[in-house]
Amino acid sequence: MIDSKDFVKIMDIPFLNKTKKDALNHYIFPRLNKQQKCFIVTGNPEIVMKTREDPTYKQIVLSADYVIPDGAGILLAAKHIKEPIPERVSGLDVMMDLLSFAEVQGLRCFFLGAKDYVNEKAVLEAERKYPNLKIAGHHHGYFELEDPAIVKKVKDSNPDIIFVALGLPRQEEWISKHIDEFSKGLFMGVGGSFDVLAGNVKRAPDWIIKLNLEWLYRLIKQPYRFKRIIKVFEFIFRFYLKK
Repeated sequence: MIDSKDFVKIMDIPFLNKTKKDALNHYIFPRLNKQQKCFIVTGNPEIVMKTREDPTYKQIVLSADYVIPDGAGILLAAKHIKEPIPERVSGLDVMMDLLSFAEVQGLRCFFLGAKDYVNEKAVLEAERKYPNLKIAGHHHGYFELEDPAIVKKVKDSNPDIIFVALGLPRQEEWISKHIDEFSKGLFMGVGGSFDVLAGNVKRAPDWIIKLNLEWLYRLIKQPYRFKRIIKVFEFIFRFYLKK
């Protein structure tokens, strides 16, 4: 059980108040070792704003075992209420660490989501980076959330880790709908991480990431993300207005 002092509430959403290293070593890896089911949400301002607009989605996020702080806006909000979070915990970085852990521990990973060619390329790149990684299976993200054939395909592959790249809010909705049908597995929504892993989207340089300005880099590189960035500013405005 997570202790109350180990999370910070931002607009009713409890964010894990740990470094990436601590989150992995003391919370996530132990659950994998014990084959305990685990639901991870990579929380950012966009997700928080969605929980304010959609009560059903809010309950889904609140049902997660861990909400990790993947967003500079979350860190700013935590600092403002004098409960600072030590660092941004990127969902992409956690996914890569999980792949590395899976390779060493012999765990099976399933890649669910993204476009067909992106999904296949991401799997090939994962195999290249982690030669001994066990790929349980993979499937693109163009299907109905209730499709039983997809659930059966994932279950039959006997995965230990299921990366779900369906975007917000579909990835969390799919996990919430079907996690009870599994006896084990770490389920994590990873957004556009398959695109980065596949090499279709270039990640920001390390110095930009360290300055928590990756969102700005992505906006410059992908101007069509502007509407999503608006949600970040809306989050900051509403948070500070409330305070």
